[in-house]
Amino acid sequence: MKILYFIGVDWFFYSHFLDRALAAKKAGYEVTVLTGTTREDDPLAKHGITLIAIPFERSSLNPLSLIRNLMNVTSVLKQQKPDIVHQIALKPILVGSAACRLLGIRRVVNAVVGLGFAFSSDTVGAKVIRRLLALMFGFVLDKRHAKIIFENTDDRDYFLQQGWVKEEGAVLIRGAGVDIQRFSPQLKQAQSHAACDTPVHSVKETELLTADSGQAEPPVVMLLSRMLWDKGIGEFVEAARTLTRQHGKHYAQFVLVGDPDDDNRGAIDREQLLAWQQEGIVQWWGYKSDVECVLAKATISCLPSYREGLPKSLLESLAMGLPCIATDVPGCREAVKEGINGLLVPPRDAAALANAIDRLLCDSDLRKQFGRASRQIAVDEFSKEIVSKQTLHLYSTVLEEAV
Repeated sequence: MKILYFIGVDWFFYSHFLDRALAAKKAGYEVTVLTGTTREDDPLAKHGITLIAIPFERSSLNPLSLIRNLMNVTSVLKQQKPDIVHQIALKPILVGSAACRLLGIRRVVNAVVGLGFAFSSDTVGAKVIRRLLALMFGFVLDKRHAKIIFENTDDRDYFLQQGWVKEEGAVLIRGAGVDIQRFSPQLKQAQSHAACDTPVHSVKETELLTADSGQAEPPVVMLLSRMLWDKGIGEFVEAARTLTRQHGKHYAQFVLVGDPDDDNRGAIDREQLLAWQQEGIVQWWGYKSDVECVLAKATISCLPSYREGLPKSLLESLAMGLPCIATDVPGCREAVKEGINGLLVPPRDAAALANAIDRLLCDSDLRKQFGRASRQIAVDEFSKEIVSKQTLHLYSTVLEEAV
């Protein structure tokens, strides 16, 4: 049986869906990935997975662009004749669902991996996009046959309320899963800071140390994500500014890890990131491939996002045994449980965020308690084995159901 994954960009597939594709391959499926590509090499070939590259603008809802996408995807699906089409993220779901309807393909799995800018922003542009998406969802989604995977209960309930999916078609699979062997508290304990790559954007490496050379380095409060406004980056910087003003620059290191996503409307300019760093409030380390090594430096993991599917950076932080601070919004509250493995704060509230960071920095026992709970939650609820098993079960269900 052949599964075709359709996703807007290759790097998101590699980071969030490769484990599931490999599990499908191991289970005997033939696997193909249809995506927009950002690199010249083909890392899927070594796994026996076929990569088909198409031009795809993730953020564009221009009618001509949508028509071109629809023609390209329809052509590929007609040629490949997959038994299951697994579509990932909002635009691939819209375009792919239309193509599947044209071709009479009924075995469709849609993965809503967060509702993104259109549903997290209150700008006029976001509201227009939201209404447009609502009209398109109502028109193209196959409510009779398709299954829709949700990463959190809030998004699932929202789709049910809008009538875009029936109860029997709504499936909850929480997140991308995390490799609990690769991300482990033992790594944090065993690995020296020097073993990791040094920050590529640091202005002064000496600022990583306290003035007293006999002291340990100050604690690290880390925000690991794409550098987008709706990840709460601005609030994080303001909270860091407040705490630095109150306690001094050696109170803590406030670190941003990740690059802007230039195809996203909410991307933060690199000039702005560098300006914040020059101000001496935060360090911007840019993109890091050795995520587990970077998280091993963190004392607290922080994600003050406005809305999420289920952020992988939080799952990786949980597996590393880190206490977490996040916003009380869809997606984040699936991973961070108030008073159990971390603290939840209101979104867009820099003062509340600063207070939560200060509370954890001042209470090492609470950090340890939260860290132990984070690790246990990752093992019990979010391992990649759990997610892969649930996904393979869904594929079997889709194949068994009459079309």
